Amino acid sequence: MLLSGLGGGIVLIGVEDDGSIGGITRDKLEEWVMTTCRDKIRPGLIPFYEVIKNIEPGKDIAIIKVPRGLSVHTLWHNNKNSYFIRVGSTSREPTPEELGRLFQQRGNIRAELSCVSGTKFSDLDLRRLKDYFIRIRQQPEAVPADDDEAGWKMLLVNTEFMNDDGINVAGLLLFGGNPQRFLPHTSISATAYPGNDKDYAARERLRLQGPITGLFTIGSNGKLQAVETGIVEQASDFVFRNTGITAKIIDGARREDKPSYPAEVIREIIVNAIIHRDYLLLGTDIELSIYSDRIEVVSPGRLYNGITINRMRVGCRASRNQLIRDTMSDYKYMDNSGLGISRKVIPLMKIHNNTDPVLIEDNEQFIVKLLAGSQQS
Repeated sequence: MLLSGLGGGIVLIGVEDDGSIGGITRDKLEEWVMTTCRDKIRPGLIPFYEVIKNIEPGKDIAIIKVPRGLSVHTLWHNNKNSYFIRVGSTSREPTPEELGRLFQQRGNIRAELSCVSGTKFSDLDLRRLKDYFIRIRQQPEAVPADDDEAGWKMLLVNTEFMNDDGINVAGLLLFGGNPQRFLPHTSISATAYPGNDKDYAARERLRLQGPITGLFTIGSNGKLQAVETGIVEQASDFVFRNTGITAKIIDGARREDKPSYPAEVIREIIVNAIIHRDYLLLGTDIELSIYSDRIEVVSPGRLYNGITINRMRVGCRASRNQLIRDTMSDYKYMDNSGLGISRKVIPLMKIHNNTDPVLIEDNEQFIVKLLAGSQQS
């Protein structure tokens, strides 16, 4: 019998699939297990092995425990490697997409650096590139002339926003003129419902598209001004126009209007969803749903690289899309600590309305729920 999960697996030898005890029947079982794990599995494994005697009269079973690996393991048989994944109680060969995500979970590949087929340099917004390298990175000397395509390509390859074969996912999402033309699953599906449940008659329903970041310029007054919004600004604006004011606090003769949710928290959960989502999961957008009693943000993909909800709550760093995260940090959309949930979202919601964000990992998605709390007057 095989018991498995993302954290590793346990094999019970001597236990049938229906749970009945058949007992160990192979001689020199431990030697066979160790040889199999070293010679038939690549990279080889060193499992924990234990025999429990007389689990039923005269019947022993063996327990083989395998920890979560840092690599994707294959079965080496008949001079070839074969990959298998668990689907329910069965072992099956993965699809190419499933295998790619498995490698990504182990950190062997980074989807954000994958080349986007069909793209060319003209699909990038030169204004955004110049703003990034001149204003954000303060490297005007590195910026080629507008018509120096070869120079721009060299700069973008050296900074990982392009590959030798073309624009990659990170480069297109950050600086593309129309990223969703090539990556339609990178939109945000935003919906505001009138009540506490999904309803066909939504108050507002939009598909937010465009580059992740906004385009800004320094105005004549010396202050930063928005030229074009990015997806982060679009999503934040959608939240605030569909939530408004939910509390009025009387402080002597002064009345202070209180927004439904802190702006810093809204921005943080939107940015987190964008930078941590699994871009190998096609056909599924980030979902932003506003209800009368809560906000939900659903980001495609499981938590990455051993992160659990408990570890996230206390502060644990890991990023599926490191280049996107670092660039968003350059723009000050977030700090680079990777501790936004523990240091910002949780304490600010506690201060705001004494609620605790609900964090859920459900199959192939991660969900953050912000509760509106009770209204005050």
